[in-house]
Amino acid sequence: MKTNQAIRKIKNYSKIPVLALAVLLTGCEKDEDNDSAGNDVPAVEHDHEVITDVELIFTNDADSTDVVIASAVDPDGEGIEQLTIEDAINLDAGKTYTLTFGIWNKLEDDHDHDDHDDEGENIAEEIEDEDDEHQFFFSFPEGAFSSPAGNGNIDNASDAINYIDKDANGNNVGLSTSWTTSADAKTGKFKVVLMHQPGVKTATSGVNVGDADFELEFDLIIK
Repeated sequence: MKTNQAIRKIKNYSKIPVLALAVLLTGCEKDEDNDSAGNDVPAVEHDHEVITDVELIFTNDADSTDVVIASAVDPDGEGIEQLTIEDAINLDAGKTYTLTFGIWNKLEDDHDHDDHDDEGENIAEEIEDEDDEHQFFFSFPEGAFSSPAGNGNIDNASDAINYIDKDANGNNVGLSTSWTTSADAKTGKFKVVLMHQPGVKTATSGVNVGDADFELEFDLIIK
C-alpha cells in the first residue's frame, strides 16, 4: 500500500443478493442482468459512504489555541482519485493532546436543511449516530507516545489506545482519543483505520472484522 493514499471499501455486502454480488465482483457495468430463469434482475445499488475530506485534529489539553491539523483530501469523491495525504502530524514532545476528527463529503449538498451548510455532508456526525457500527484503530512507532504506550492496536485489538468515547454497548469508538507524546524527539508513521462493523462489532473485534471506510498513513514528527 502506498503511504500517501487511503482505501475506501464497499460496505453492507450482507444485503446484496448472491447473483448480484457476483456481478459486482466481476466489475459488470450493465444496468440489468438475468437470473437462472432468464428474468431481468435490477442492477445492484451500492451502499457506501463518499468521503472527500478527513482532518485529524490534535488539540493541546493545556492550551486550546495550540491545534495541529493533518488532512487528507479526495476532490472527486467516487472518481479515480483517492484520499491523498496533505500534511504531516507535527507534535511537541512531552505534551498531551486530544485527537478528534473532521470527516466530510463536500460534494454533497445538504438539502434537508434551509440553512445550507457549505461544508457539505458531515460524515463524522453520521459515524457518531452509528457508533455501534464503527471503530477507529491506530498504529504508531514504538516509544512515540508515553500514553498510550506500545505501537497501537491495528496489529492487536487489545493493545492500549486511550479511547474517550464509547458506544451504547460500552465499546470503544475513537472519534475522541487522548495522546501524550514522549519526552524525546521521534519520527515515523501514524496510521488510522476507520472500520465499519455493522452487526459484528464487539469489545474485541479488530481491523480484521468488517470493512474499512478509510485507511490513512501520515508522517509523524515529534520534536
